[in-house]
Amino acid sequence: MALNNFCGFLRLRPWHAVLFLVAAFQVLAVDRVAGANATLDVEPGARSAALGSATMAVDGDYLGLVSNPYQLSGVRYGWASFSHTAYFEDTQYDFASAAVPLGEGQGLGISFARFGADDIPYIREGEPIPEGSDYNTLSYADWMFSVTFGRRIMDRLDIGVGFHGLYREMDQTGWGFRGDAGLRYRLVDRLFVSGLLKGWTSSAVTWESGEVEYSSPEFYLAANYSLPVSYLYGTLGLYWQSAGWFHHEARALDFDTDEDTGGRLWDDPVDWLSGGRGGVEFTFDFGLSLRAGLSSFSTFRSVTAGAGLTIMKFLRVDYAFESHPVLSPVHRVSVSISPYLFSHPEKSAQAREPLMTEVPQEKEIMEESAPEEPETSPSQNEPKNVEHQEEISDRPPAGGVYWEE
Repeated sequence: MALNNFCGFLRLRPWHAVLFLVAAFQVLAVDRVAGANATLDVEPGARSAALGSATMAVDGDYLGLVSNPYQLSGVRYGWASFSHTAYFEDTQYDFASAAVPLGEGQGLGISFARFGADDIPYIREGEPIPEGSDYNTLSYADWMFSVTFGRRIMDRLDIGVGFHGLYREMDQTGWGFRGDAGLRYRLVDRLFVSGLLKGWTSSAVTWESGEVEYSSPEFYLAANYSLPVSYLYGTLGLYWQSAGWFHHEARALDFDTDEDTGGRLWDDPVDWLSGGRGGVEFTFDFGLSLRAGLSSFSTFRSVTAGAGLTIMKFLRVDYAFESHPVLSPVHRVSVSISPYLFSHPEKSAQAREPLMTEVPQEKEIMEESAPEEPETSPSQNEPKNVEHQEEISDRPPAGGVYWEE
């Protein structure tokens, strides 16, 4: 009976049958791969990189909006951030982002990046090897554009979403897309836990040849804890980010080993924990930060380190050093600037409490408590009334929220 109804549906609407067949062939043409749009996972910020790239746990690094969109719920000023990274073989990674507050408890982030290399020499098939440096050259690059949004929906809960696009220039061009969603919850005053569903839209790439690739969604956990250390005039911060929950990953950074690593949480909890990353940061009250971390707990040869300096509240400069068991070390520099703080003082941490007592009641209390004054002539009393009126007018009106600047 159901088959007869389906055949009748196709007879009544033949164009539906065409669309159904096209969709079926498209699904068959899609290849499931590991790491589609992997350029989106490259760490851009020097602060997060120095903390083992535990970006999901780092608050205030607006170069890490791709992996940490929910931090925009706490942005209070506009920030523009830039970073530059030089890899081996003249590969460059340049990243720029802007974080803009959209009122109390929400913000918008926009990011743009280029990852690639230029002037790569090559020889066409069948051509002789040229003499000297007279080679043909080519370039490859990944161009990334990202829009993120964060909002505080409860006193302890923040959410964030992000949509990322990728354009690839290689031997053939391609387009990629991924959507992420995350949240952060404050367990206690200084302990936060967060989660990120990376690729909830799936991470898909379509190539010029017509081939389509995708990676399934993955989920990550993170946590951070801060502890004031008054004896050293600063604050100690601890950051941790887990490996993925759902899929097997190659987590061993040493390419010479044949160990079977990358187990999922329920398959091998110890191996899953070893695939995490984390870091330690100490920030002095005068603006200097010292950092160290591991980009993989599976080997101590993945150590990271760095430092940061906040200058006059509106300028932040960060540096990171990243080692690798096989590849050459990486040096990363990033700069963040706030145009608002450049021309305005910093807002107070808390809003001024609204005045619940009305001005007429205050005036009555003052009149009752004030001593009686001798009668004077109107000419002598007039200046005092003017002064008293000025005193009353200087008070803010009852109710409302006011910022101290």
